[in-house]
Amino acid sequence: MSQEKKAYGKVYLIGAGPGAIDLITVRGARILAQADVVLHDALVTPEMLTLCPQAEKISVGKRSGQRSTAQIAINQLLIACAKKYKLIVRLKGGDPMLFGRADEELHALETHGIAVEIVPGITTAFAAAAATQQPLTKRGIARSIAFFTSSTAPNQPDLLTLPDCDTLIQYMGGREAIITAQKLLEQGRSPDLPVVVVENCSLENQRIMRIRLRELEQGLGECQGPVLVMIGEALAERSTSKK
Repeated sequence: MSQEKKAYGKVYLIGAGPGAIDLITVRGARILAQADVVLHDALVTPEMLTLCPQAEKISVGKRSGQRSTAQIAINQLLIACAKKYKLIVRLKGGDPMLFGRADEELHALETHGIAVEIVPGITTAFAAAAATQQPLTKRGIARSIAFFTSSTAPNQPDLLTLPDCDTLIQYMGGREAIITAQKLLEQGRSPDLPVVVVENCSLENQRIMRIRLRELEQGLGECQGPVLVMIGEALAERSTSKK
């Protein structure tokens, strides 16, 4: 007698965007409204979860410096949910494919033959550029961008080098601000290099700081939410001419 094939539901990795409820994509919101269960990150706001009142909600939050659900446990939970539910959503802040550990979750699901679809989201860097009205590229000044984070996998060494690009975007950069600035200054970057810091991007308590690299070296003090640090000449404030 042949063994009966396991029946799994379908998993959607959905990007919630930077935080504001109206910055999730239409497709993401539509699938959320149909979900049976939603496994969501700590950065997903309570307002965002109102889009899926019918679903069971499971917090699998991961935040730097705080107790969080281990990635292997999240992978196992996704598989367990796929056995139990028809439509499963893994809801991630920003975009699932950028610093979202999507590779590990995709591998776990694919190993079990579970169907997966990815719904992209607005990554925080683009939302921060819009909020500050600072293009990340600028003709004649900046034509390359690097996204980076100092966070590493367990038992891996800390980031030793920084990308060599015109515009640098550091995710989760609040706690690493001093080290980042020191490394850039050691590279010979100007102490006057413009820096824009955005905390709680797109939310009501959003905070924008415009400083210089020498000030970043002094640290950012106590931050109450996720911090994005944008560095480069493209971040210089635009001068307006009076007619």
